Amino acid sequence: MTIAAAAGIATATGKPPMPQAILLQDVEKLGERGEVIDVSKGYLRNFLMPRKLAEPATKGSIAAAQRRREAAVRAVADAQTKAQESAELLNRTVLTIAHQAGDDGRLFGSVTSQDIADALKEARGITIDRRDIRLEEPIKTVGTRMVEVEVTPGVIATVKTMVTEQK
Repeated sequence: MTIAAAAGIATATGKPPMPQAILLQDVEKLGERGEVIDVSKGYLRNFLMPRKLAEPATKGSIAAAQRRREAAVRAVADAQTKAQESAELLNRTVLTIAHQAGDDGRLFGSVTSQDIADALKEARGITIDRRDIRLEEPIKTVGTRMVEVEVTPGVIATVKTMVTEQK
């Protein structure tokens, strides 16, 4: 920022300087949360502030926004680390699901992604949404399958799932 702009004096173009604002939320085509942006006074006062999308930038608010942004980055890194640890645990997991079956090994019914999610919750205490378990179709026969589980977007684990005949 130039000295003239900091003092509120018109710039070389003859226009007054644009006020700065801190975004409180992501705004499409404007910026991300915590970012300091230049916007017109009217846009800030009439659109951004009433919707609680931004606040005027001051030295204190800029420092607070920077701290919030750093905390958010740390939280994302911590969540990624936790997801990796969960994926490593799931990679070492062998699930055994007992289900009624006929003499030929075909199940009465099937083992679905919800059954696998329930078994993971019981065995490891990890809650996985059934939609994050990748089964092309429900398991309808006794046997061993390698089932992919998406812990978080981009973090995938493979769980060995053994379907046995219930005695």
